[in-house]
Amino acid sequence: MEVKKNHHVQRLSAAGLLIAMGVVYGDIGTSPLYVMKAILLENGGLKTVTNDFVIGVVSLVFWTVMLLTTIKYVIIALNADNHGEGGIFSLYTLVRKGGKYLIIPAMIGGAALLADGVLTPAVTVTTAIEGLRGIPDFYQEFGNDQNVIVVITLLILLFLFLIQRFGTDFVGHAFGPIMLLWFTFLGVMGLINLPYDLSVIKALNPYYAVHLLFNPDNKMGVFILGSIFLATTGAEALYSDMGHVGKKNIRFSWPYVFLCLMLNYAGQAAWILHAKGDATIEAIDNLNPFFQILPKGWMVIGVIFATVAAIIASQALISGSFTLVSEAIKLKLLPRMHIVYPGSSIGQMYIPAVNLILWAACSLIVVTFRTSSHMEAAYGLSITVTMLMTTYLLYHYMVQQKVSRILSSLMITFFGLLETFFFISSVTKFFHGGFVAVGMALLILGLMFIWYRSNQIQVNASQEVDFKDYIAQLKELHDDTRIPYYQTNVVFLVPSLEGDQIAQQYIYSILDKRVKRAKAYWFVNVEVTDEPYTEEFSVDMMGTDFIVKVKLYLGFRISQDVNVYLRQIIHDLMKQGRLPKQPQHYSLTPGRQVGDFQFIMIREELSNVTEIDKWDRQIMQARLGIKRHTVTPERWFGLEYSDVIYETVPLIVGPTRKTWLKERR
Repeated sequence: MEVKKNHHVQRLSAAGLLIAMGVVYGDIGTSPLYVMKAILLENGGLKTVTNDFVIGVVSLVFWTVMLLTTIKYVIIALNADNHGEGGIFSLYTLVRKGGKYLIIPAMIGGAALLADGVLTPAVTVTTAIEGLRGIPDFYQEFGNDQNVIVVITLLILLFLFLIQRFGTDFVGHAFGPIMLLWFTFLGVMGLINLPYDLSVIKALNPYYAVHLLFNPDNKMGVFILGSIFLATTGAEALYSDMGHVGKKNIRFSWPYVFLCLMLNYAGQAAWILHAKGDATIEAIDNLNPFFQILPKGWMVIGVIFATVAAIIASQALISGSFTLVSEAIKLKLLPRMHIVYPGSSIGQMYIPAVNLILWAACSLIVVTFRTSSHMEAAYGLSITVTMLMTTYLLYHYMVQQKVSRILSSLMITFFGLLETFFFISSVTKFFHGGFVAVGMALLILGLMFIWYRSNQIQVNASQEVDFKDYIAQLKELHDDTRIPYYQTNVVFLVPSLEGDQIAQQYIYSILDKRVKRAKAYWFVNVEVTDEPYTEEFSVDMMGTDFIVKVKLYLGFRISQDVNVYLRQIIHDLMKQGRLPKQPQHYSLTPGRQVGDFQFIMIREELSNVTEIDKWDRQIMQARLGIKRHTVTPERWFGLEYSDVIYETVPLIVGPTRKTWLKERR
């Protein structure tokens, strides 16, 4: 069956541009909230800065976003789309033919992106809420009480994660227009403050960026790049979210976003140069230029706007995380999880387990770190690793696409060196909280390794048999009246159903585990298509009237209620005369011609007699332990109210251990 790809999100449209604003740019769009604040704090505050320092900072921000976000991601990386999907795992699937080792940078990059992204909601929302202190009435009531900020932040995060079940269509349509206003607000606020000191326009000259790295006024030296990098942390999420909105909508909306961001940074810089020397302003604790540049009386509007933008920034991370996890599941790097598709395209998904974990992790970070300054110190370290891994995979993509070797080598050399500098400068954050993101990345990477390696072990040791070799035995069992019927219809849900091969464990269950005489043996495989509403099936009865191999083709928005579909299929087969009727004498339904069903789930346990080394045995045990805590098959296939039993079969990996018992005389 040919499956057509849904190109809905690939169309350029006004609605698509708005959704792109609401879904994609939240992370990078809130960077003006904390970048200049973090740089001032690390360099000793407003009183220590010089003109060259401020202009150099804006120049570094401009060229960092230009090179990493615009050129690398918007221009280069968006070309590497896998049927409209983006992200490091999607990129890996395009280049994996280049070598098995390419899975390593994909796993490292994916784990680092998921881990570092947990900090995004915590940092942005906390920073926005801390702006409330600039409102006189709020400050008079609560002062510097951080507990109030923490509680408000936790409530906002709870709201954000609760609305994920409605899908990114809902979120994009709701947030898109607001985000458009947000970027316009950023640009206008920057323009209003730019006349304070027009010399900041010199920041367009990269000389000032390079000069700052070696300027004695810069107390951080090259390590200032760790804070500068915060301005572009949303670039990787932009690539991951391509499947939600389409690359055309991203490319056409980005120039306006970029312009507004740079205007705001320039406006903050002009205000800093103007405010320097003002003792009242210099005395402000944890000075944040973003809120200070707002016109008098606009503080409430600014805080509300910043809070909403922070929620949207978190949305970019969450939707990107759903995409990454979904792709990792398909690549067999993570265990199967329950996925809901509330939107109108396959790129828009909701994974309840991931949503819960992200909410818990974000909330824990807010409670632990408490202030945005502490969180900023931990932010950005892991994402530099992801960017390096993406650069390496992009090189292989360009080579496979027959791009000039010279051009490909220049790309990986230039961006590789640039991102290495950012990584080295961010390493200083490790002991200031970066260890949290690194620890989470290692935990996710460990899970991926277990799942990937255990799949390799299983594939190498898998025992498939030819179905045709057992038809005669199954026929004899089917006709053997000496054995009572185990069930009228015995159904096995199998992970694959290609050709005449089938995993040995299913035949073992029928003939060896417990002899199962039935009127019909069903072997069912579900394949999810990229079209939302596909409802098709194919049947192979292998020349019999009691063996039914069914392949269900279900759209990603179709509920996988296997028992409902099987009852329709059995009626169709009986009408066609391909399957004998199964009259039921006792039934609530008079004249019922379909018998009862029993669904048998095979649960594997590692056999004690299998001979594998201790390391591989531990990996397989870990895999089986993880599977017990993932989504249950009956829930996945809509069998909660059906007759389901589990059977345990030995998982034989490698040769079996020989036993030589000696008889005692």
